[in-house]
Amino acid sequence: MPGAAKTDRKTDPESADLMRRVAVRMMDGVPDMAGKLLTALRADEDAYRVLPEAELRRDMERSFGAGIAAAYQERAQRRDVEIAAATAARRAEQGVPLESLLRGYRLATQITWDAMVDLIAREYPGSAGTILHLAGRIWQDVDRQAIAAVTGYRRREAELSRRSAERAEALLEALLEGRADTDVVREAAGALGVPQFGAYLVVACRPEATSPSCPPARLGGLRVLRRPRTDGDILVVWLNGADPADALAALTPELPGPAGVSPLIEGLLGLSEGRRLAMTALSTCRETEIVRLDDRLPAALAVSRPDLAARLVGTVLGPVLALDPPERDTLLRTLDCLLDRDGSVTRTAAALYCHRNTVFNRLRRIEALTGRSPDRPRDAVELSLALDAHRLAGG
Repeated sequence: MPGAAKTDRKTDPESADLMRRVAVRMMDGVPDMAGKLLTALRADEDAYRVLPEAELRRDMERSFGAGIAAAYQERAQRRDVEIAAATAARRAEQGVPLESLLRGYRLATQITWDAMVDLIAREYPGSAGTILHLAGRIWQDVDRQAIAAVTGYRRREAELSRRSAERAEALLEALLEGRADTDVVREAAGALGVPQFGAYLVVACRPEATSPSCPPARLGGLRVLRRPRTDGDILVVWLNGADPADALAALTPELPGPAGVSPLIEGLLGLSEGRRLAMTALSTCRETEIVRLDDRLPAALAVSRPDLAARLVGTVLGPVLALDPPERDTLLRTLDCLLDRDGSVTRTAAALYCHRNTVFNRLRRIEALTGRSPDRPRDAVELSLALDAHRLAGG
């Protein structure tokens, strides 16, 4: 009847007073509510089964207690949002998925609501209609707690991700610098997501040869680890069963060059040697070349011992270098072109746009100055090494 409806309707102050009294009484049931939630989550959520039961029960009782107490506490006294954020951060650290955490909030809300309805129906039967007035307040509080939980979870998740990335970078640096023992290697394999005893290539790149997204971290079946350095990037490529030549072919289009590539490296413990060899290969690069060390061993020998390389240049090419620049550059360019074309005078003349006799004349001039002829294999090796050493020294 209309009159009865008017009599049952509670004013806001009356609703608030009832909420306080109900909340105080519900505090006695917090352990039971926490037990119901714990049972439900451990039955259906794998992440909650592996966590310590005592810790979960403690956290759930604290959360239920703070959430219920918020109904009668002053805003300055409330800790429900703070506890929600802190608990969510711990779940993030423990690897509980966010979906599982939010499912826990939905279950906790239902358990709290059922407990409140039962208490009002049992102890305040004449005030059952007030539940509708209290619902909005309860859902608002739950929303605030859930938002705080999601924020706390994601903040800690981002922090953990950042720390994990920083640790992975530090471990990779230790491997590349040769500062890793077997324990570090084992930890690095887990942190970097690569096998401890896999097959790798190490690629040394100058700063202009890479960008944060080039090459990608995954390229086909390859896994590419990047370590930025002041003198360029070092890329560690886990072959994942791929042939080294095929891996390099897939990687090459992603690098504008220059870059030096190590020989095949077996296991993470060999990455420091791989870095050294890749850097040596890089030092032999011309312009945007991508060079395998094994394809540049003579030049690598020259750059590995600058003192001997300088002596080699002076001994073999000294008389040529002492000429006036125009003649010097012409002879060096002719010699370089001839060596690149396997000693073919015809192809050298075509490349230089001159007559074959002109090439012969220049070669005789080189032989007269150096005492070495490109036609003699041993002399050709010395001339080639000296020319490489001169070029790599900036000549």
